Amino acid sequence: MSRPRDTEIDRLETQVDQLIKMCDLLANENALLRQRQSALVAERARLIEKNEQARSKVESIIGRLRTMETDA
Repeated sequence: MSRPRDTEIDRLETQVDQLIKMCDLLANENALLRQRQSALVAERARLIEKNEQARSKVESIIGRLRTMETDA
């Protein structure tokens, strides 16, 4: 028959094992979230650059249209 102290130690060991598994799971999840964040930051930078290029082209077109309008 197991003593109460042995049962308590077994219970604590089980809890520690569960905590270790949870820490591993959270560490993996955290790494995945950091990778996703990095990808999103890079995508945002690309989109900002594309937006700037589009804005520049539109401004150029507007400038040419205004020039054509004043020349006409």
